[in-house]
Amino acid sequence: MSEGKIIVGLDIGTTKVACIVGQKAENGKIEILGYGKTISTGVKRGVVTNIIETVEAIKLAVKQASEQSGVEINRVSVGIAGQHIKSLQHRGVLMRDNHETEITEAELERLRNDTFKINMTPGEEIIDVIRQDTYVDGELASNPVGMLGNKIEANFHVIIGQTSAAKNILKCIEKAGLEMDYMILEPIASAQAVLDEEEKDAGVVLVDIGGGTTDIAIFKDKKIQHTAVIPFGGNIITEDICTGCSIIRHYAEEVKVKFGSALASKNRDDEVVSIPGIRGREPKEISFKNLANIIQARLEEIFELVNYEIQKAKSENQLIAGIVLTGGGALMNYIQQLAEFKTGLEVRIGYPSEHLNSTTMKEMASPMYSTGIGLVIETIARMEHDEHLNAIKPIEMGQTSPEVGTGMAKDTASETIVAETNDETEETTTRKKKKKVLDLKKIVTSFTEIFNPDDID
Repeated sequence: MSEGKIIVGLDIGTTKVACIVGQKAENGKIEILGYGKTISTGVKRGVVTNIIETVEAIKLAVKQASEQSGVEINRVSVGIAGQHIKSLQHRGVLMRDNHETEITEAELERLRNDTFKINMTPGEEIIDVIRQDTYVDGELASNPVGMLGNKIEANFHVIIGQTSAAKNILKCIEKAGLEMDYMILEPIASAQAVLDEEEKDAGVVLVDIGGGTTDIAIFKDKKIQHTAVIPFGGNIITEDICTGCSIIRHYAEEVKVKFGSALASKNRDDEVVSIPGIRGREPKEISFKNLANIIQARLEEIFELVNYEIQKAKSENQLIAGIVLTGGGALMNYIQQLAEFKTGLEVRIGYPSEHLNSTTMKEMASPMYSTGIGLVIETIARMEHDEHLNAIKPIEMGQTSPEVGTGMAKDTASETIVAETNDETEETTTRKKKKKVLDLKKIVTSFTEIFNPDDID
C-alpha cells in the first residue's frame, strides 16, 4: 500500500473511546494526524452494554479527531475485547491437485479461509484466524510459497467471541454513520504498537491493563501462541478504593492516579491525603500506605491470573524477553517491580513511541493509546496483505497483472474481444437474413415462371 493512505483506529474501551487518525510515513513509521478522546459510559469490561451511550461517545471522539486532523472520517478499524474472548488451536490440511506446480499464497489463504468454516458453539463466532507454522509434505516450511508438494498443513490460532458482542460493536459503528474496515482483537493491536520483532522471536508476554479488562498476548518465534482477556482492570481497583476508603468514585479515581502505588512498602505511614466530605460532612484522611495496600492486593491478583495464562500456554521457560506492560494501568508507580516479583520474569513498560514518526504529538506516546495506535498499524499491515493477494490472483490464474505491459489487465482486453465478436455476429446475422430474402424472391420468380397466370383459364 502506498504511503499516505489515511487510516482510522477506534478503541472502544470501558473508560474511554479513542479515535486515532494516522498514515504510514515514508520512513515506514506512523504519523498521527489527529485524535479524539471522550469518556465511555456504555461499555462494561470490554462489552457494549448501552448502544445509545456508546454511539454518542463514538460520534464525539470521531468529531474531535476529524476536526483536529482535517480529515472526513467514514471508515474505521475497531478493537474487540471482553471476558467472552477465547482462543483455540486448529490444524488445517489442503491436498493439492497438481504437486508439480509451485505453492502459491492464494492456496495458503484458501487454507486459512477454510478455518472460518469450522463448527462453533451456538452464539459464538470466529473473529480472526492467524496462521502459525506451515508444513509441506510433513516438513516444516518457514515460507512455503514457491515450493513443490502434495500436501500443505498449517497450524492456526483461532480467536472466538460471542456473536452478540461482535454484532453490538458493528451496530454502534453503523449507527454512528461509519463503515468498518476490520475488527481486530485488542491485545494483537497493542502488541503491534509496543513490541518489536526481536521480542516476538525470543518469547514475550504482552499485558495490556485497561480500564475494564487486562488483555494478554503471548508470542514465540515471531508467532502468536496464546491470547486471553482477564475481566479485571483499572476500574476494579477504583471500586476497591471506594469500598476500602469509603469515598465516592470520583475521588477514588483521582487519588489512585495522583497518589497510588503498586507497592505499599514504598510509602511512609505519615503520608496522607485529605478527601472532601459529601455535602458538608467532615473531610477524610487517607494514608498513602493504606491506599497502596488496596492497589497492590488487586494487582497481585491480576498478575496471578497472568501467570495462570502463561502456564496454560506452556510458555514458562520460553519467555526470554519477559513481560511488556502497557495500557493506562501500566502508568501506576512501581508496577514494574511488583510484576517482576509476582511473575519472576523481566518486565518493561511498553510505549508506542518507537513506531511513531518524530512529528507526532508527544502525548500520543503514552501507553494508554497503545491499542488505538496498534489498530492503525495492524490495519495498514492487513490492507497491504489484501492488496498483495489481489495483485497476484490474476497472475496465478494465467492473466496479466494490471501493473505490467500496457497497463490494461487481460480480462479487460477479453471484454473488448467479446464485444468485437458480438458486432461481427450481428453483421453476419444481417447478411444471412438478406440472403434468405433474396433466396425467397428467386423461389417466387421461379414459381411464377412455371405457373404463368395467363395460361390458366
